[in-house]
Amino acid sequence: MTTARDPIYAGYRYPAEIISYAVWLYFRFPLSLRMVEEILAARGISVTHETIRQWSLKFGQECANHIRRRAPRRGDKWHLDEVVISIAGKKPWLWRAVDQDGFVLDILVQSRRDKRAAKRLLRKLLKKQMRPPRVMITDKLASYGAAKREIMPGIEHRQHKGLNNRAENSHQPTRRRERIMKRFKSPRQAQRFLSVHDQVANLFPRRRDHDTAANIRSGRTQAFATWTDITGVAMAA
Repeated sequence: MTTARDPIYAGYRYPAEIISYAVWLYFRFPLSLRMVEEILAARGISVTHETIRQWSLKFGQECANHIRRRAPRRGDKWHLDEVVISIAGKKPWLWRAVDQDGFVLDILVQSRRDKRAAKRLLRKLLKKQMRPPRVMITDKLASYGAAKREIMPGIEHRQHKGLNNRAENSHQPTRRRERIMKRFKSPRQAQRFLSVHDQVANLFPRRRDHDTAANIRSGRTQAFATWTDITGVAMAA
């Protein structure tokens, strides 16, 4: 437990440890707000799901920004893919880019699946990554090639569905959250939630089959230490 209260938690009557823990649970695991409420209730903490939602809005993006700034430089091979999501009877597209190690570089929810949408994603990636990739891998959607010729004409571009499994697999956690959350309520909410969710997933990556127990423990310890440093409080005991 901390002795000094971080200024970012000023005005909140709940301890910073509880706020940080609730935000971590919500973005780290496929849990609904009511599930997080019940987990906290089991530990004797009475807080409503609406309060948890407000905490997630307030602190989620701030944590994601810190994670992004502290992250090491990501890989130079970009895997790009797009998948349709259902929101209030409409079907916008979720565009996502990951590197060769599976870390999410960025996401963008857009209404279209054309060259203009692909150009927006590439511009956003270049701005955030501050360098072009060595190679860009996509499926055979023509929008990627057209956008690449205008934005990054000298970059190697490989278009083959079989090469892009890494990007396609990166959508699986989103599908799980869609089911838990009973679909996103708006494109803005989906963009806001996933931009935080994917950065938290980068900090706490999924285990791989070849990982040793020692590597898993070491990585988890480092991730918890980074989260503690970002939020200003130790994980709730």
